[in-house]
Amino acid sequence: APPECPFCGEAAGRELEEHVRARHGHLLGAPGTGNGEQLYECPMCSLTCTNIQVLEEHVDLHLEEHSFSEGNIGDLELAQQLQTEEDARQRSEEEKREREEFKKLQRQYGLDNSGGFKQQFLRNMEREVDRGRMQPFEYHKRKADMLESLASGIDDGKTKTSGVIEALCKYYQNENKDVRRVWLSAGVDHFHSSLGDRGWGCGYRNFQMLLSSLLQNSLYNDCLKDTTLIPSIPKIQSMIEDAWREGFDPHGASHFNSRLHGSKAWIGACEIYSLLTSLRIKCQVIDFHKPTGPMGTHPRLFEWILQYYSTDNEGGAKVVCTSKPPIYLQHQGHSRTVVGIEEKKNKSLCLLLFDPGCSSQEMQKLLKQNGDGTGLRLLRKYVGSLKEKQYQLVAVDGVLSLEEKAARCRASQVLTSEKIP
Repeated sequence: APPECPFCGEAAGRELEEHVRARHGHLLGAPGTGNGEQLYECPMCSLTCTNIQVLEEHVDLHLEEHSFSEGNIGDLELAQQLQTEEDARQRSEEEKREREEFKKLQRQYGLDNSGGFKQQFLRNMEREVDRGRMQPFEYHKRKADMLESLASGIDDGKTKTSGVIEALCKYYQNENKDVRRVWLSAGVDHFHSSLGDRGWGCGYRNFQMLLSSLLQNSLYNDCLKDTTLIPSIPKIQSMIEDAWREGFDPHGASHFNSRLHGSKAWIGACEIYSLLTSLRIKCQVIDFHKPTGPMGTHPRLFEWILQYYSTDNEGGAKVVCTSKPPIYLQHQGHSRTVVGIEEKKNKSLCLLLFDPGCSSQEMQKLLKQNGDGTGLRLLRKYVGSLKEKQYQLVAVDGVLSLEEKAARCRASQVLTSEKIP
């Protein structure tokens, strides 16, 4: 493109110099223009001015623009610095909050290295003495009994109530109000939480209940020949660790760092499955992973339990005392033992549950059941009463061969539950 005049922008071509001198010579003050004006060049952009005041105003504009630009850059850098500091503060607070939540969860699930059954038992007894609820001589006696129980690995039986299933069977024989039929599990003892496991021991206590029933069934004699008495909670923890060492549920084992003994760690359906299977007891985990009825209820759970108890027990008797072991029932934060199911005259279903949180004193009342059945409120749970998001069952059904046990050990490393849609 032909060169343009720097003053008027016209294309001047080769005649640019002549064009400038002829048309704009007065601005140059060059010879031949006739005016002889002095030129003043801007030190910042090389613009030529013919008046010193005009040049000063022009330079001031440059300085103002530069200052404004620097101010913008300074504000941007400051804003970026403040944002960086705020991001760092939020990250620090989030990390602190996560650490606190993690410690809270560790405490809640007994993984905070604060001791286990023995330490909690002693601390709680010391509090009872301090509050005047326990005499020093009783403290020392109970401490000696507890230490003896831990040394032997056998539960001391102080939280056990026996004979409840038999009492229920007698009660239902004479109940004529609203129960059409009832199925009861085989005999099972109730165990409740003690000073040593209050707040975290429900899973272990429910295992004791289930085991108390299996020990009364000759079908399981060979599997349980090394476990003829109910083990203490620390012993159960060691038994689960043994199952992990055999290769059962490596994912679950890693969650507990392969260590339960000496802790207050909560256990659930997977640990119960691993322990039972390691003893060659055939069982399955049934996962009701979402509600199957209105308002968050689980009618499919009730139907499954009814089928479990009624299969092979379809006779016409109103009260069916089955040979079926009780069922381990787990949900978030708690577990219980299913010992039977009622079918009402209106066809609705009601579970009968043993809760480890229920004291021996309350359970003893069921042994003296009166005619109105008020004591059964401790056990009865209707469909509308079980509204947790998810439930799991562990149901026992026979004995495993050594080959089947090995196969289930391998399978437990991949899948341990069956989901009910």
